[in-house]
Amino acid sequence: MTALITRTELAEAIETGSVTVLDTLGGDYYAQQHLPGAIELVRADVDRLAPGLLPDRGAAIVTYCSNEACPNSGQVADRLTALGYTNVRKYREGIQDWSEAGLPVETA
Repeated sequence: MTALITRTELAEAIETGSVTVLDTLGGDYYAQQHLPGAIELVRADVDRLAPGLLPDRGAAIVTYCSNEACPNSGQVADRLTALGYTNVRKYREGIQDWSEAGLPVETA
């Protein structure tokens, strides 16, 4: 099971630039809004794109999707772990929680 990260911890990590954030919704959802600096990476593209997007397998990575009911962030996190990434966490509450807390989002 993937370790979790809280909204506060994630906001601090984004602020300090110490994490790579992955939006696992992709497509129109990513274009409409995503966490600051987030990279779009959906499950179907992990094997093909992860080596180029995420060359450091020990770097801090956080996945997120829409909310706790969305499985995407867990699926991407699990696949990254299977590929040898060692510091992957999941923001389970997702962008819904982030935006409801009034934190900034970006658009594509």
